[in-house]
Amino acid sequence: MGTDSGTAGAAGAGDPRIAALYQRDRTCRTLGISLDEVSAGRALMRMRVSASMVNGHGIAHGGYLFLLADAAFSYACNSHGPVTVAQAAQVTFLAPAAVDDELVAEAVERVRSGRNGIYDVTVRQSAGMIVAEFRGQSVMLAGRPPSNRSDPAR
Repeated sequence: MGTDSGTAGAAGAGDPRIAALYQRDRTCRTLGISLDEVSAGRALMRMRVSASMVNGHGIAHGGYLFLLADAAFSYACNSHGPVTVAQAAQVTFLAPAAVDDELVAEAVERVRSGRNGIYDVTVRQSAGMIVAEFRGQSVMLAGRPPSNRSDPAR
């Protein structure tokens, strides 16, 4: 990959702030991680595993899987407007990914309360097999917390 070839797809068309955030995201763009969708509390990103992303066992390095999930988490928690960052995250690796696998990370907001949020991200191979599960906790740095809390049943 190694080029700024990633695209914001349809995601950037609806929200110029999200499109600008993606434009400044050199890591995702350099690795070819595309931002496919963003809506309130949700984001969908994808990445193809390249030969330079594998570890000594010949499978996708966990750091790249974490990065993909963390990026989807970032766009989901910033979809509401105020600047929001991770305060903690953890990942569970469930299955290996191989060179040329296309991985899709889907981030979903579980709850927002005041300046804090909890988001779950599932990373799947394009065929549907789950590769990793990620949970991120966010904190809002700027702006005002929303007056209504998100529905935890979403």
